[in-house]
Amino acid sequence: MSNSLMEKWAAGNEVLGSWLSIPDPHAAEVVSRVDFDYVCVDMQHGIADYQAAAAMIQAINVGRSGTPICRVPWNEPGIIGRMLDAGARAIIVPMVNSVAEAVRAVEATKYPPLGQRSYGPTIIGARARNEGEDYYPTANETNACIPMIETRDAVENLDGILSVEGVDAIYVGPADLSLSFGYGPNYSDDNQEYKEVLEHIVECCKSAGKVAGIHSTVALANNRRDKGFMMQTISGDIAALAKGSFQDLKNARAGEAGDGSTKIY
Repeated sequence: MSNSLMEKWAAGNEVLGSWLSIPDPHAAEVVSRVDFDYVCVDMQHGIADYQAAAAMIQAINVGRSGTPICRVPWNEPGIIGRMLDAGARAIIVPMVNSVAEAVRAVEATKYPPLGQRSYGPTIIGARARNEGEDYYPTANETNACIPMIETRDAVENLDGILSVEGVDAIYVGPADLSLSFGYGPNYSDDNQEYKEVLEHIVECCKSAGKVAGIHSTVALANNRRDKGFMMQTISGDIAALAKGSFQDLKNARAGEAGDGSTKIY
């Protein structure tokens, strides 16, 4: 089965995504129709358990816009395999700090001989058959393994992590990375050392021919793009709900029309 996210990477195109923390498939489907390149279900800091996350992945596939991906709670093969079986096309793995941990993430994401993933795709396998395709033959090439780079150790070991066969991209967790360098959980790179760390990460990725991704914001998107990050999460359900509701209330109290829309949907 094809993976439009990985196809865009291969073509050298930037991808922009959204982040889902609320365990609701209806919200997931709505977001998936906005035309993001990917939509990520967050099982680490989000509220979704396995059943909710699997339903959300299904809803994103119904939307048929953004590629469904998942950040799992930890570098653990059980949940990685289950989310791939449920239809996630990329797995973001938190706190990968060494080559050995990167190998573990790949082993959980890829089938033998590259990895050790157990065969038994459920939802995604049935979907492939319904579309006249076979999931298994191309699964290793079309399901992405994306370790998170979030600590000093990870940065120091980055060249080795990127050299692991089966690592398709990396994803910077900017808050934890900033904390690791002693600057607090800030997304910005006002600190010169932190700015240089982000630039170093991108250069390592370019040298290895791998995609550099990062958790971002609309305000930071141009900055991150200029640095060379080709994958940015620039929106999320909780933030969008809060910002949209706040702006609607502010406009209504001020007697302003906002965007001028009279339609709810």
